[in-house]
Amino acid sequence: MKRLISAFLALCLAFIMGTTAFAEGITISAKSAILIEKNTGRVLFEYEADTPMPPASITKIMTLLLVMEAIENGKIALETEVTASEHACSMGGSQIWLEPGEVFSVHELLKAAAIASANDACTALAEAVSGTEEAFVELMNQKAAELGMSNTVFKNCTGLDAEGHVSTARDIAKMSAALLSYNKIKEYSTVWMDSLRNGETELTNTNKLVRFYKGCTGLKTGSTDEAGCCLAASAEREGMELISVTLGSPNTDERFAAGRKLLDYGFANFAAAKPVPPQEELFDIPVLHGTADYIVPVFEEPKTFLLPKGQESQIEQKVTLPEKLEAPVEKGQIIGKVTVSLNGGEIGEYNILAKEGTEKMSFLAAIKILFAKAVSTA
Repeated sequence: MKRLISAFLALCLAFIMGTTAFAEGITISAKSAILIEKNTGRVLFEYEADTPMPPASITKIMTLLLVMEAIENGKIALETEVTASEHACSMGGSQIWLEPGEVFSVHELLKAAAIASANDACTALAEAVSGTEEAFVELMNQKAAELGMSNTVFKNCTGLDAEGHVSTARDIAKMSAALLSYNKIKEYSTVWMDSLRNGETELTNTNKLVRFYKGCTGLKTGSTDEAGCCLAASAEREGMELISVTLGSPNTDERFAAGRKLLDYGFANFAAAKPVPPQEELFDIPVLHGTADYIVPVFEEPKTFLLPKGQESQIEQKVTLPEKLEAPVEKGQIIGKVTVSLNGGEIGEYNILAKEGTEKMSFLAAIKILFAKAVSTA
């Protein structure tokens, strides 16, 4: 009884102090949190993940995402020179102290924004993409809607506190996964130290996990009076990339402890596995009324499945194919599937495709076939 009372009092104290108690023995200091696997999108852990909160500089994940898109689309390039505006130089907070009229490349501004969380560099990038910060913020909200970030509203590109500027742990995880799909960003988000202005301006990554956590790939810290200390942390090990988001930690040490604890939980308890297609179970499928007699089936590239660690070898696969097909059949057409199961429960599937297509037999097609056979035997 004394133990129960002590545990209850500890839980109450944790709640009052802003510490969130999780299942599975995990306790972290955060008001909201989520842990997902990037490639599958599977949620491994969550608490108050849909509660809107100020996201602070984690906002910059969306800014960086749109810059990556602009580079991919050819709108700007890493070599593009950007002239700092009065507005960009007025941001305050974390900055590289841009001067109006100072010129930096997109590459240099990306370093400043991703590594040092520089608000002035971030705003200069936004203006390079959209002309004004206001136009860029509209683009941010459009992208948020596209990604299904239903509880997010952006008011600026930096994350400085502004009324109505909110997001959620779940939404931040979604945009983090989208940003990490651009491998180029990791050339910035994984850098511990760098410099600008020929070494005169030093950059140190605000995310300590980059230096101290094995496999860390980023991603972004945030801290304001309203938001508290926030962290979107990502790490990759053995083909599995995890994203943890924690919002509202009471101090910077607690936010890194929370991110580390969630990532540790994910890597300790889950593993990514890609099934090896059972080639021996494929057979040519007869085609009715086609210009070809049969179709050769091939496996689609299997997707990665997330499993409890240690159960990767227990995956079972069941091939389902028709006994025959009716022409026409297109190349790449789905003609069957492979059901993937674990411990008797279905966990997913992937497709079987037609290697080549075949037209429906017609009088003209029959004449062509007969002519081709005649020529080959002549």
